Amino acid sequence: MDLYEHQARDLFEAGGVPVLRGVVARTPAEARAAAEALGGGTVVVKAQVKTGGRGKAGGVKLAHSPAEAADRAADILGLDIKGHRVRAVMVAEGADIAEEYYFSLLLDRANRRYLALCSRSGGMDIEALAAEHPDQLIRHPIDPRVGLDAAAAAAIVAETGFAPEDRAEIARVLTLLGTVYADADATLVEVNPLVKTTDGRIIALDGKVSLDENAGFRHPEWAALRDVSTENPLEVRARARGLNYVKLDGQIGIIGNGAGLVMSTLDVVAYAGEDLPGTPRPANFLDIGGGASSRVMADGLDIILSDPQVSVVLVNVFGGITACSEVAKGIREALKQLGNRATKPIVVRLDGNAVAVGLAILEEYDHPLVRLEKTMDGAARAVAELASAAMGGN
Repeated sequence: MDLYEHQARDLFEAGGVPVLRGVVARTPAEARAAAEALGGGTVVVKAQVKTGGRGKAGGVKLAHSPAEAADRAADILGLDIKGHRVRAVMVAEGADIAEEYYFSLLLDRANRRYLALCSRSGGMDIEALAAEHPDQLIRHPIDPRVGLDAAAAAAIVAETGFAPEDRAEIARVLTLLGTVYADADATLVEVNPLVKTTDGRIIALDGKVSLDENAGFRHPEWAALRDVSTENPLEVRARARGLNYVKLDGQIGIIGNGAGLVMSTLDVVAYAGEDLPGTPRPANFLDIGGGASSRVMADGLDIILSDPQVSVVLVNVFGGITACSEVAKGIREALKQLGNRATKPIVVRLDGNAVAVGLAILEEYDHPLVRLEKTMDGAARAVAELASAAMGGN
């Protein structure tokens, strides 16, 4: 789960990281009041969206008075920044900046460790920095069993080449950020820029944090951080039912058991549709998991069939812990519940545990929307052709 900048700022502040005051506003009037609460002087009005490039898109503006803060908020609210609609701004204190730096701590999955990135050149996109000035970006591996402790922070600031008089304070701030990373179960903590002010303070001026949703059971407080207004309604519904669902931009609904099988199914379906009119593609990722009951199967099918983009559904299950008989019962239950609302064909490929029983259930039910296929490739081709026809192909 990605956080908004103001949420990252609050997380930093709670962890002792030096930050500037900031107030969230959702209207120009609230922005004016926020600027007044911050002293009435120069503030920065910043779009709150979960994407980069806000400055280039006009989403970050200076204001020198509360009235100007209201005007700048009016300019920013409603902007579309890389597909993200601005619904709120953060009005933050201004700072007299002497130098800008870059720092991030992230999960390096390939090497099973954390990785700290640090540079004396801050304020620009990390991708551009890495491409244009790779020698200015240091990469320091962090042992996850130890974390970013004082020793690691000292090594990072020395390797980056910070001025000797600044190293102790920068190292202290990096250590605090490392503690935030660990305590929050984050996969990314990024500060761009980390600044030195003209009076020598080191401040996290901007923040980006991604939380590992696999650790959500340890953090009931995360529920308050989620902004469902910006999420796909189908994903919200699926999460409420405990389903592992991700919306994609296609026409073929996918249900499978096990992430590996579902990912393979997505690839096979996409390949099957490459040479067909309209180039139909998968509409979602949905893993019903091992040992899924008929209730889980019915919930998953209900979610997918309610997606207006979906024209056909593929159920591809290899029975292991999940019995094919339960999958078949779930399909039958979902179709009975949906009644006349079920209008989209469902191609089913079952194999493995209790496959004979599952196929017998579906054959006996004999629903006109259900079509059985013996192989994964055959099922993928069938749904691709049905989706293509629904899109106007021959």
